[in-house]
Amino acid sequence: MPDEPKGFQVRDRRISAQEEDSERDEEPSQGQDVSTEQSKSAAAAADAAARDDSGGTHLPKIDFATFIFSLNSSALVHMGLLEEPTTKTQMQNLPLAKQTIDILAMLEAKTRGNLTEDEERMLKNILYDLRILYVKEKK
Repeated sequence: MPDEPKGFQVRDRRISAQEEDSERDEEPSQGQDVSTEQSKSAAAAADAAARDDSGGTHLPKIDFATFIFSLNSSALVHMGLLEEPTTKTQMQNLPLAKQTIDILAMLEAKTRGNLTEDEERMLKNILYDLRILYVKEKK
């Protein structure tokens, strides 16, 4: 038996935006699956939406503070204190609110010593306020 190399071959199937534009105009070749082409188009659309070059909705800068504010908003929505943005309704789901508060408490514990004073104070104040509101809603 001849010695055949055992192993695998790695192919980079990523494409750049320029290649995608040229491939979009062409029919899929024999080796390409149509679903792969659709996946590439969907990924390109997601990238374009993330770049937001079209002047659409401006997304905030992603940092620790915006992440914490996002969790705070989620907890307030679950407590029924804010309306849900998609349905424009106010519904109360206290177990989800408690879970979100617990996530914030976990983040406080896991990031202890790694936050700036402002971030630490913000997280502590948000947790305090959410816990007080949760107890009021629980009654």
